[in-house]
Amino acid sequence: MKPFRKPFFGDPSFPFELVYRATKYPQFELPDHLHDRCEIVYVHGGRGTFFIDDTLYEKKPGDLFLIPGNTIHRAFPDAADPIVSTAVFFAPAFVEPAVPDGTYAPLGCFEQARRARRCRLVPPEGLRAQIEALLDEMHEELTGARPGCREAVRLALCRLLLLLNRHLLPERDGAPGSGVGPVWLRQALRAIDEKPEEAGSLSALAGQAGVSAAHFARVFKRYTGMSVTDFVNIKRIMKAKDLLRETDAGVGEVAERCGFDSLPHFHRVFKALTGMTPGAWRRGGWP
Repeated sequence: MKPFRKPFFGDPSFPFELVYRATKYPQFELPDHLHDRCEIVYVHGGRGTFFIDDTLYEKKPGDLFLIPGNTIHRAFPDAADPIVSTAVFFAPAFVEPAVPDGTYAPLGCFEQARRARRCRLVPPEGLRAQIEALLDEMHEELTGARPGCREAVRLALCRLLLLLNRHLLPERDGAPGSGVGPVWLRQALRAIDEKPEEAGSLSALAGQAGVSAAHFARVFKRYTGMSVTDFVNIKRIMKAKDLLRETDAGVGEVAERCGFDSLPHFHRVFKALTGMTPGAWRRGGWP
């Protein structure tokens, strides 16, 4: 049977989802499925098993599972003692540094899980307490919805990944060249992040990277969880938000400075990603 591809909804500029301390019953679990996002599952209580990439793992309190994107998996909670767990879903680009320095890869723990085909981690007691505290912090930020909550969530997730990487990869921390993905991809991500308004077409980006457009698109999607167009648009809208909030520039000027070829196109993309027009957002619709 072909695995089910789990969809994600919500704001594409915030590719993050938290399912906090949910009780998992066998009759409500998805069949074999996969998705583009990285997934972290922490078990608070209960018993069960977890099928991940052809391996069956025991599932018990304190366990943490790292599930790389596009990995087939399925949970089997115990009917008499159902699992209580927190699941974190996020696109790789959400945690990648704007300027990679080649000495630390936030997704290194996922790459090791993929290579070793070993997705289960049994953290020591001290690490479990830190993991639970960061999951609680993300939940509180999301439910509180205070100004800056999305950035607070991103930073908490980055701290969680740092804890896991230091626990799993102590000998690699600080090792040159440990960045995730090929060098040309990291260079492209850095260039788009620094000047999204100057980002060219897929063929232009592929030409600069020295690879085919098809290969560029395929690898880009694998590591970021989104298409080149979607990624560039998100970065351009992030810049547009800053200009609308911090300057008196007209909407047309903002569109031009962010690389949009027409004002209607800018309006369409802005509304699709934020749910409102640039003018409404400037008038106080932003968090």
